[in-house]
Amino acid sequence: MFTGLIESVGTVAAVEHQGDAVRLTVRDAVVTSDACHGDSIAVNGCCLTVVDPTWETFTADVMAESLARTSLGGLTVGSRVNLERALAAGARLGGHLVQGHVDGTGTLVGREPSEHWEVLRFALPAHLAHYLVEKGSITVEGVSLTVVSVTDDEFSVSLIPTTLADTTLGHLRPGDRVNLEVDVLAKYVERMLDHRKGSVNE
Repeated sequence: MFTGLIESVGTVAAVEHQGDAVRLTVRDAVVTSDACHGDSIAVNGCCLTVVDPTWETFTADVMAESLARTSLGGLTVGSRVNLERALAAGARLGGHLVQGHVDGTGTLVGREPSEHWEVLRFALPAHLAHYLVEKGSITVEGVSLTVVSVTDDEFSVSLIPTTLADTTLGHLRPGDRVNLEVDVLAKYVERMLDHRKGSVNE
């Protein structure tokens, strides 16, 4: 479990293609400071298992399912990635509950800068649109954000200078793909309502 509060921006040090999988090595001194074999680290919002940690890198295997559902397959050596270690018991929950299970990918369609913040608009997969509500939570590239507006095929978020500077979102360009995770509470509510509806109709 994660919070969507990015701890550090790391750099992809190696990408080893293995047919139906990729072995990814990321360099970052912050998240590797206490990393152990088997730990979970979110990379651009995708929960990965640490296989081979060193004092400044960690390696993780990305299977075909993750490559198909996320933007991780587009990473190359030198790519910058948002990183967050799993939430420790008793720690402050500053963002929202994030599983690190990417629901799909979106595409940046526009940036609207202002004096002190910037609005980013993303194309939204149709099957995810009904999970979003204004002022609700969404995770973009592992970053916990508040939805400003949402339509059937697009949503927007406002980013403060700290988010722009301390995550990869400040460097996104129109056309870039991003990982999206909707609020898991919305999915549970949908499941319960579907079950209740089915029970009533029986």
